[in-house]
Amino acid sequence: MSNLLEIKNISKSFGDKVVLKDVTFNVPAGSIVGFIGDNGAGKSTTFKTALGLISKDGGTTKIFGEENINKHAKIKEKIGVVFDAMNLPANLTIKQLNKVFKNLYEFWDQDNFYRLVNTFSLPIDKKVKKLSRGMSMKLSVSVALSHNAKLLILDEATGGLDPSSREDLLNELTSFVSKSNGGILLSSHIMSDIEKIASHVVFIKDGEILLNEVKDKLLESYTVVDIDEKQLALLNKDIVVAKKNYGSYFSVLVSDKQKLPDEIAAKTIAMEELSVFLTRSDK
Repeated sequence: MSNLLEIKNISKSFGDKVVLKDVTFNVPAGSIVGFIGDNGAGKSTTFKTALGLISKDGGTTKIFGEENINKHAKIKEKIGVVFDAMNLPANLTIKQLNKVFKNLYEFWDQDNFYRLVNTFSLPIDKKVKKLSRGMSMKLSVSVALSHNAKLLILDEATGGLDPSSREDLLNELTSFVSKSNGGILLSSHIMSDIEKIASHVVFIKDGEILLNEVKDKLLESYTVVDIDEKQLALLNKDIVVAKKNYGSYFSVLVSDKQKLPDEIAAKTIAMEELSVFLTRSDK
């Protein structure tokens, strides 16, 4: 499986503040990669570095095998981007936006755009600046899905949406990957969304990747156990991913519950629990 996006050993600092530290992961064709981390963890900086919107201090990023996409207009057309902040022309209506993008993109799909606008119940004659945040996000996603993109980079695209709108959006993203064999890098604070559609998950904390795993393996093989110091000494160090010291006991994330000693009981974990654990762990 080829990688649509390759991020390798990216580092970035702003003055004395280190924001990214050797960040490495891929977005394979046919995948949806959930990018998970608290505010300030480095998600948006990773996105902007990958897109060449800000410079990096070290490492490489490749989209469709090319390092500098700013030199390749046709490559940029194959990337659909949605950031948390709205960046569409504020004084245009949705109908007017369609005309603009029809001239801007070589492969603009007007029929699909209006299908998505209808699916998301967006008012075609209302100006962009009059739209709610949720409507603005749905409009941005509609644009990203309507110009023959192969890679979507979505920063909190499901934020501000009601449950039914989120359901519609997640279905459209899943359909996009299924039909096009494209790829999606999706950041979200809503773990149920990630758990529902992601094929891979990447956790980032303080600019460092804590975990990069296939989602099904993560949910099937990983577990969190609460154990004392004596039991901790019995664990195979190779399966210890992260731990948290609570004084009288330790909570430990392990990568293979089949390799736990018989005396330590494994339990099934959900994405929400895993996210909270990694955020609070001692690494």
